[in-house]
Amino acid sequence: MNTADEPPLRVGARVLLLNSADEVLLIHARDPDDPGHHWWELPGGGQDPGERLEDTARREITEETGLVLDEIGRKLWTRESRFTYRGRQHHRLDHVYLARTDHDAPQVALRHTANERASLIERRWWSAAGLSACRDKLLPAELPDLLQALLHNRLPLAPLELTA
Repeated sequence: MNTADEPPLRVGARVLLLNSADEVLLIHARDPDDPGHHWWELPGGGQDPGERLEDTARREITEETGLVLDEIGRKLWTRESRFTYRGRQHHRLDHVYLARTDHDAPQVALRHTANERASLIERRWWSAAGLSACRDKLLPAELPDLLQALLHNRLPLAPLELTA
């Protein structure tokens, strides 16, 4: 049960999407009400009522990147976070899935919400080395290490539980 001070839990799905060069696609976003606060994150978003998480992941990738995924791979981790965005407190539980694509450019028109249009800075494919050298805020902060572990088959098969 939520108290007046506790924001409701929002469940969502994100995708660690790799291209044929094993680069990961990240979204560079900012808080429109605090433009100095910006970060890189995996594409994804909130689950619709009655929607399977894998379908959420697939839908969100298409909406945010224009890439159409036939397959969603295994769940890599869950990440619970609490944060302030647009002056409000948020509580999220994201389920992160692995997927691969042979496409580096959108296949269909992007369908961003007004909030996504206000917060989007850019989308970029990152190599593992580039991600490790990144000094911007990453969500999750452990993303460079997680990507290296995945690419070297050192990530456990059971989903990890991360918190922020």
